[in-house]
Amino acid sequence: MRTHTFIRSVAALAGLVCCASCAGSSDSTPAATAPKGTGTTTGTTTGTTPAAGPVTLATHNPSQAATVGTVFSYDATRGNTTFKDVAGKGLTYTVTLVPAANGLVAAAGKLSGTPATTGLVSVTITATDGAGATATDAFDVIAFAAGLATPTLDPSLKYSDADGNVPAHFRAAGGPPGGGGGLGGANAFDNTPASNPVTNAGAALGRVLFYDKRLSANDAQACASCHVQSRGFADTARLSGGFKGGFTGRHSMSLANARYYARGRFFWDERAVTLEDQVLRPIQDTVEMGMTLDLLEKKLALTAYYPALFTAAFGTSTITRERIALAVAQFVRSLVSGGAKFDQALTATGGTATVFTPQEQQGFALFGPNCARCHTTVALSADDIHNTGLDATITDVGAGGGTFKVPSLRNVAVRGRYMHDGRFTSLDQVVAFYDSGVQPNPGLDPRLVGGRGGQPQRLNLTAAERAALVAFLATLTDQTFLNDIRFASPFPR
Repeated sequence: MRTHTFIRSVAALAGLVCCASCAGSSDSTPAATAPKGTGTTTGTTTGTTPAAGPVTLATHNPSQAATVGTVFSYDATRGNTTFKDVAGKGLTYTVTLVPAANGLVAAAGKLSGTPATTGLVSVTITATDGAGATATDAFDVIAFAAGLATPTLDPSLKYSDADGNVPAHFRAAGGPPGGGGGLGGANAFDNTPASNPVTNAGAALGRVLFYDKRLSANDAQACASCHVQSRGFADTARLSGGFKGGFTGRHSMSLANARYYARGRFFWDERAVTLEDQVLRPIQDTVEMGMTLDLLEKKLALTAYYPALFTAAFGTSTITRERIALAVAQFVRSLVSGGAKFDQALTATGGTATVFTPQEQQGFALFGPNCARCHTTVALSADDIHNTGLDATITDVGAGGGTFKVPSLRNVAVRGRYMHDGRFTSLDQVVAFYDSGVQPNPGLDPRLVGGRGGQPQRLNLTAAERAALVAFLATLTDQTFLNDIRFASPFPR
């Protein structure tokens, strides 16, 4: 998006607001006012063109933006031009506000007041002529929180595969890793649909949407509130806080390398069939962000910087839920983490031992036969859903039978919480669990069965071997990814 295009879009919206404000002060005929607080008012104005016939709607009122704590005024008659008084006998206006509160009142077709909370007020204005004929118009006033920021975007930032966003060793067709570290490329596991490839403009829009708190009902919560870049786009809390202080039912999953999961389904229980499906669900969740998609579309249409961003991404400024989903999905798929010490070791001409410390190399050797059977390819994403025997009985059915989707292990050391319920607080605990804590759950993944009578496997690792595995997992931390400006918030902090 070019800077001058963005400036013209903002200026155009400012001009619209200015015209609306002017229209709100142009009515020169006093009108009777209904009792304060009723939400319904009447007023009579003088017509200009005597003629026979009913009153008709001439121009529709567009949705209006207001700010909590800031005085708002708007003339819904637009200087007596909203309706056409065909009979020429004067019009009486009735305005209904739903809900009737939130600091707004109506008088003589004009709205005024100071919004008390965020949200939508539905406005219906009815004009009645001298013969009793009526016409109505309906529009919305949306109150935004005070102090919301505007993003700053750098058009030179690139996200598309063609611009080198995906490392070469990821692009190899490859396959599941072999024992001992024969890690294959991830290209065959990419769930990016042909209908929604990652584009620079699409991912740039998705980045703004991902970090914009306007996507929540009270303008207090963004996608990034639960998926933090410095934590590998996961959350250090066991359960994430929602827009009203409630908590999610499960731990927030890391989004790094989300595109490299061939099943293409999302959430721990895989209830979303695609990423495009998944990204809209937290927005509508009554705990997480609390929005309706209808209100979301209206809010974004009233936000100055979005029309230009949607035009850059999709060719027109039309804002729809489908386009929102496409853009956010593009941004999430651009979150490819492949610049860790682990990647340097994999691509080193002298082999991994020339990069890893002896302890890390030992952990890598242990990882291959014991962990890479499920955490596949250089993306280190799962090959399927798994029941890992967290409990002897199924306490959460997940995707069925206590199975769950598994996120990529990339940046696993910086997350702070592990498993679908966030029960573990360190990698030492995770390694200890897989070493000797797997429970004999009836749906236990066969790869974790190793004892007699279908008992869980026991790795019988020494303390030094456990420490080596933890050291190896730390080599998956990609500081470049965790600090990449392309994936950081575009809003001032």
